[in-house]
Amino acid sequence: MHDTDVLMVGAGAAGLFCAGVAAQLGLKVLLIDHSAKVAEKIRISGGGRSNFTNRDIDVRAPHRHFLGENPQFCRSALSRYTPADFIALVQRHGIAFHEKHKGQLFCDHSAEDLIQMLLRECAAGANGGSVTRWQPCGLKALRHHDSPEPHYEADTDQGTVRARAVVVATGGLSIPQIGATDLGYRLATQFGLRMVTPRPALVPLSFDAQAWAPFAQLAGLSLPVTLAAGAKKTRMAFDEDLLFTHRGLSGPAVLQISSYWQPGQALSVDLAPGVDLAEALVQAKHQSRRLLANALATWFPARLADTWVQRDPEWQRPLPDTPDRALTRLAEQLSQWQITPTGTEGYKKAEVTAGGVDTRDLSQQTLESRQPGLYFIGEVVDVTGWLGGYNFQWAWSSAHACAQALASRLKPL
Repeated sequence: MHDTDVLMVGAGAAGLFCAGVAAQLGLKVLLIDHSAKVAEKIRISGGGRSNFTNRDIDVRAPHRHFLGENPQFCRSALSRYTPADFIALVQRHGIAFHEKHKGQLFCDHSAEDLIQMLLRECAAGANGGSVTRWQPCGLKALRHHDSPEPHYEADTDQGTVRARAVVVATGGLSIPQIGATDLGYRLATQFGLRMVTPRPALVPLSFDAQAWAPFAQLAGLSLPVTLAAGAKKTRMAFDEDLLFTHRGLSGPAVLQISSYWQPGQALSVDLAPGVDLAEALVQAKHQSRRLLANALATWFPARLADTWVQRDPEWQRPLPDTPDRALTRLAEQLSQWQITPTGTEGYKKAEVTAGGVDTRDLSQQTLESRQPGLYFIGEVVDVTGWLGGYNFQWAWSSAHACAQALASRLKPL
């Protein structure tokens, strides 16, 4: 029997960080993960340079950048451990970083720098605190006992563990090829916690093969757009790049909108944001004898212009010979392209999982569940951030709040 203060299940971003903070606050932590490697998601994120936070997070209005059944749930943790706090930690470890776009911070060198930082934090236990890592080590069963004092007993691949508290930091279902499982959801359900149905988020969208056939040849083409979904109060729009793929659409604009998109809902795409295309085409008509497709290449990639004009014989003429009504119709289609995805590319291509453990059953101050001594942090919780470092910041903030709560609960002053 291995005795510990805290059993940490999951050695990803949230689990590693929480273990390190808890050890520095004097707790003994046993960190287990069924994978042989730590923090695989950090390693592959941001093209291998890890977009580790976003300095634009407004901790007073988290609903702007986070979604879930209760978007305000993350406010407490985010306001007590902010992007500035994590940036200060990165700087203390001498890791060079840069801002790429819209507050997104990336390591200059490699995501490996960040992983090594987290491991060094785990090794910096104080006042008797420490982190012991068992990897690979699966969790087979978890039981709660009330006597002689409340504790948990876990059956693992490396033996039985007795812990005063358990933290579930198992992530979501995204990217199963690096080891994602539903373990966290099963543990929540076992102890009577409610779930918000998980679904892929920050994920490419796919379309009916026949309907998409004319656009499949555009695979690899990228351009800035305004992409919107929903109407009135539920409308969300993103000004980002869109990428055509063989089966549909990807790129930052699509990944962002996918978290809000509902099955059966049409998307509205403005392929020429900021341009009054109808007016511009009428003006061009009086100034040029070029083919319409060549004129369109002023505002669009030539491949897109050529593909688009194939959809209507009236668009395959020189500009002066193209009726005004045809130009108006073309402008409307390009600035209000209405398309309805048939689905997403699923968990294999999703960057995160939306849904998860219902926040109604968790404390926003401590991340402890209604089941005493059982905590949930990071992506396993029904908190999903925008693309661009928001989900990693939720991992750091929820982990820090949890570690502070564990220290005050298990080591009362």
